[in-house]
Formats: sequence, C-alpha cells, structure tokens
Amino acid sequence: MPAEELPSFDLAVATVGRVEELDGLLDSLERQTHGRFAIQVVDQNEDDRLRPVLAAHPELDIAHLRSPPGLSRGRNEALAHVSRDLVAFPDDDCVYPDDLLEHVAERFAADPTLDGLAGRVVGDDGASAATWNLEPALLERDNLWNRVNSAALFLRRELVERVGGFDERLGLGSGEPWSSAEEIDYVVRALDQDARIAYDPELAVVHPVAVLDAVLGHRDGASVGYVLRKHRYSARTVARMLARPLGGIVLSLARGDGARARFHAATLRGRAHGYRRARSAKSSA
Repeated sequence: MPAEELPSFDLAVATVGRVEELDGLLDSLERQTHGRFAIQVVDQNEDDRLRPVLAAHPELDIAHLRSPPGLSRGRNEALAHVSRDLVAFPDDDCVYPDDLLEHVAERFAADPTLDGLAGRVVGDDGASAATWNLEPALLERDNLWNRVNSAALFLRRELVERVGGFDERLGLGSGEPWSSAEEIDYVVRALDQDARIAYDPELAVVHPVAVLDAVLGHRDGASVGYVLRKHRYSARTVARMLARPLGGIVLSLARGDGARARFHAATLRGRAHGYRRARSAKSSA
C-alpha cells in the first residue's frame, strides 16, 4: 500500500530527567520507513535542558508541551493535542526499530476492525523478560497482564477519544504507592468498551529491561492490586494473581535463587497491599 494511504501517528512522549535517552528515541524516529507521524513531547523538567535536543531534530514534527510531574499527567496533556489516525506512547528511553511504524500502520490498514495493537519490549540483545507471554492473542481482561507495555502500545484515535485520559493515580510520578500499570488500567477500560486489541509478540520495541529487585516487585505489585480492585476483578482472578508470586517464591527457593525469591515475595506483598489500599482510597474519595 502506498505510504500516503497508510494511517498516520501521534506519538505521546512524557519525559523528565533524560536527555541522551530522548535524543536516542528521536534518532530512531528519524530513521522510520513510514514518515506520517508527529511527536507530542511533554516536558516535565523544571529547566530548558530539552531545547537543544529538540532543536537538533528539525526534520521531525515535534510539539514541545509542558505538564506537572507524573507520567499519566504528561500523557493526558499529549492526548489533548492528538489529531492523527493512531496514537502511541513511546517511553523517553526506548528505541523504535526502523520499520516499526510501517509494520504497525500496515496491520491497521489491513484490518479495519482492529482498535489496538500491543507488542512487547526487548533489550538490546533482542530478549524480553521471562514473564512476557510469547503467544499472540486477542486481549481480554484475564490474559493481558503479561502482554501489555505502553512503549509498544498503538491505539486508534477514535478509541482513545472514547476511553479518555489515563488514571493519574497510576504511573511513575503519581505520588501514590501504585506507580505503574497505567497502561494495564487503560487497556482494561478499552476492553470494557468492546475494543478489539491484538497482541503480537513479533512486534518489538527496544527498551532497557528492568532489574528484578524487591523495590520494583512491591511497586508493580501494588499497582496490579490497585487495578484488580478498581475494575472489580473476580475473587477467583484475585486469588490467581496472588498465587502466581507465591509459586514464584517456592520455585526460586527450590532453585536456590534467594534474590528472585525476595522479588516474588515483595510482589506478593505489593499486590495484597495495593488491593487493600485501593479499597480504602476509594471509600475515602
């Protein structure tokens, strides 16, 4: 299909504290084989450190926006300015493979019933975290947990307009215990509006792979607990999501991997904590 007939993109990038990493993302966008996109850079720095970086890429269509701190707040600021066919949410430290936007645009052009497309994130070596599911699927409320990352999420603008903004209590910089899972929450809300979103593990975005430690486990666990409570998941699903890290503890201890056992233990505590705190937060709101 000719490039001018493929869908166009708005790329919503919230950024704070990173300069070289953002420059790397913009370099990768310059190399895209599909050029119908604009970038909404939401600057959450208190100074002008980004101006030289943005000025170094004059060939890119960049809107330089500002917002208060918080990943979800930044993305919501960007969403107020989108106007193109598809919306994506690259992290400021990720890299798009050269033909990524072309492949995504072709998938949407070939399937008008597709509301969204999710890929996975991989490290520089092409490997992803062991928790990622490698089987393609249409997303459902109960199978999305290891198939969604915002850096590799692409949605039709019409769907974004229906779903609305991100939950600002979730995401890095939110000031809450649940500082991740904002994209999980968003996709659950989209699915509750009968959105058809496909997961394609062959669609990969390069992103630093997080080191699994107890701090990360508790943070992400608390966010999952919040989402489980917010969206009224069944008791059976909640029990299953608590059993997973419990099983991870047992398996890690059997393998003599104390560090991973501590990670799973922190994840379990975080999920229980987030689930309880979400209930109390809702009742006091």
